[in-house]
Amino acid sequence: MEYTTDYLAGLIETGLKELKYPNEAPHLFDPIRYTLEGGGKRLRPCLLLAAYSALSHSDCTEVLPQALAVEMFHNFTLLHDDVMDRADIRRGRPTVHRRWNDNAAILSGDAMLTRSVQLLAECRPDVLPDILDIFNTTAMEIYEGQQLDMEFERRSDVTVQEYLEMIRLKTSVLLACACAIGARMAGASDEVRHHFYEYGVALGLAFQLRDDWLDTYGDPAVFGKAIGGDILNRKKTWLLITGLQESDGELASILDEDLSDDVLIAQVRGVYDSLSLGERCGALAARYSAKAIESLDKIEMDTRAYEFFRSLALSAASRNH
Repeated sequence: MEYTTDYLAGLIETGLKELKYPNEAPHLFDPIRYTLEGGGKRLRPCLLLAAYSALSHSDCTEVLPQALAVEMFHNFTLLHDDVMDRADIRRGRPTVHRRWNDNAAILSGDAMLTRSVQLLAECRPDVLPDILDIFNTTAMEIYEGQQLDMEFERRSDVTVQEYLEMIRLKTSVLLACACAIGARMAGASDEVRHHFYEYGVALGLAFQLRDDWLDTYGDPAVFGKAIGGDILNRKKTWLLITGLQESDGELASILDEDLSDDVLIAQVRGVYDSLSLGERCGALAARYSAKAIESLDKIEMDTRAYEFFRSLALSAASRNH
């Protein structure tokens, strides 16, 4: 198999375009098509396909329905997240609830959740119970992570450990789930599945911490959006939480002032710089990247597969967009 994200993502794009929807109630399915046509990294389904091929040495299209299920589920969560966050833009286009309305986003999201389970179930009967257990456990954890994220908006005492647990639940476990499903479909042992799961968890943590860094320190032309959105929204990131804890009230005072957007971003970033938070956040992301590779080193696979997963871990902590 060709171990490149372009190749794997191409399989996913083709699979998504070929999905069939009922002719009845087209207004239920139009938002689903719109959402899936919006693109994205397709990282989660790529992980599932690659894990399966790495361990089974078989054609990864054999588990394409399960990969599509993971991507469908991921996008379902985004539809509902956008409603809860009142977000206007997703991937450069109006969100579903803005283009249609809240009810359309909620109902089409519900349909995506059900369709993801239908796709997941297109597998051998002997592996279905394990696959459903992995998937359902992950889904509940993601909902828990979203609840914590909402609660953090109203709290000023969130700790770094609480934040890391929240992003593990909200972001990392679905990457881990994709790896574990691919491994299970390949007939891997429980031990190998565990190592692949831990790889996905660490990969997700590195990815999210780098995302936090990019929102403050990235190049807007490369990152693809304006810098400082997390600061303006007082979003609880590793940077903000650590800055509140270590700046002796300076950061809290700045956040309480009525400042223009540019001044607020500049002053908050100044506090971050004085505490070397940018470098420290980057170093923490790199540690999780290294941890992902440590888990990878415990799994036997050919060199091409290993380098694919290793390069993903390295890029998670160093990417520019």
